[in-house]
Amino acid sequence: MKSSLTDSFVSSFSFDLRLAPYDIEGSLAHVTMLGRKGILPEEAVKKILQGLKSILGDVKKGKGIPPAEDIHFAIEKELIRRVGSAGKMMHTARSRNDQVITDLCLYLRDHINQISTDIKQVQRSLILVAEANRSVVMPGFTHLQHAQPILFSHHLLAYAWMLERDKERLKDTLKRLEIMPLGSAALAGTSFPIDRLMTAKLLKFKGISENSIDATSSRDGVIEFVSTVAIVMTHLSRLAEDLIIWSSSEFSFVQLGVVYTTGSSIMPQKKNPDMAELVRGKTGRVVGNLMALLTLVKGTPLAYNRDLQEDKPPLFDAVDTVRDCLGIMAGMIKSMKINKATMKLWCQTGFLEATEVADYLAKRGVPFRSAHGTVQKLVTYCESKGKRLEQLTLQQFKKYHSRFDKDVFSILKPERAVEAKTSYGGTSPQSLRTQLGKLRRLTK
Repeated sequence: MKSSLTDSFVSSFSFDLRLAPYDIEGSLAHVTMLGRKGILPEEAVKKILQGLKSILGDVKKGKGIPPAEDIHFAIEKELIRRVGSAGKMMHTARSRNDQVITDLCLYLRDHINQISTDIKQVQRSLILVAEANRSVVMPGFTHLQHAQPILFSHHLLAYAWMLERDKERLKDTLKRLEIMPLGSAALAGTSFPIDRLMTAKLLKFKGISENSIDATSSRDGVIEFVSTVAIVMTHLSRLAEDLIIWSSSEFSFVQLGVVYTTGSSIMPQKKNPDMAELVRGKTGRVVGNLMALLTLVKGTPLAYNRDLQEDKPPLFDAVDTVRDCLGIMAGMIKSMKINKATMKLWCQTGFLEATEVADYLAKRGVPFRSAHGTVQKLVTYCESKGKRLEQLTLQQFKKYHSRFDKDVFSILKPERAVEAKTSYGGTSPQSLRTQLGKLRRLTK
């Protein structure tokens, strides 16, 4: 005899309740097919479909469904209460095993489209800020050390392109979720003369699964989806890290909108970048969900095992988390105030123009490695004297290499260094215009 503990232990109703509209959608198609194939009597089909539609209407209005072991039993139980014994026929030629994975495919299909739209909103925010700050030059970094001058907009658009690939990955993941598992039953298929292609057409799937054991026991579609959104979150986390650094007093490149910062319980002056920090922190949560799913399936023999019930909490949490973070990031980017003067001032430190000087010599016939060594010595000299390269005289330049001439001074401005990067995809204004044009088209 079951106890309240065992009943609650096996129940998934508390978390799979959100599958209700997708479960009903699948049942409507399944029963319609059963009716058209003559497997169920017409009168029973009519009652079942009417009952399911009434339950769906209540679900959409926010009315609760009486709880049961899981959402599938809860809907079936409520259907029987509403339409009588005809409701007991609904589960003909179907198992919960093929039913639940079909629900998940429908759920993911819906949410992939929503998340792709959310990503597009973040991209649009990045484009908006990039367009408004086309001429702003900032120090680019490698190893968090000053590297070369870049356009601030070029840096922002790096994230727009990362997110574009994320949309492509989601679109590619969707291809494998467009194969319908319904009709596979528990693991072996069914002896009823069902028409799986008809059901697939009703549910707008693009194909049907080829192997009933694979269809009911595999969760790689769920894993692939969570893997993809973990990558999305990793990109958001990197952007959040940049915003955290840039908004610090030490950098002061940007100021985040007040709504995206919080104060301190003890220090009245604080404006902590808590929203960005939470995006960064929640990334670990989604990566953890991916690890949970991989661990969940790694030791399960074929076919279905009850372990797979536990795929839903990490999946649903990943969906909720990535959507929340994308929404926060879209607004936070648009809220930024850009401190152009600070960025310009930082471009005067760290010898950002050193590579330009090495390229200057290389263009005059000096082997690049030799030019690199010459400029390295120049920088060391400047550091010992507390000078910048533009403060040296031509004679001092010539002391290190005879190929230097007075035109060397024209390349020592950060703006000139940026303009010179005309290679495709570089940081030049010309490249920026090309990127903005393409991204605008991709985010329409």
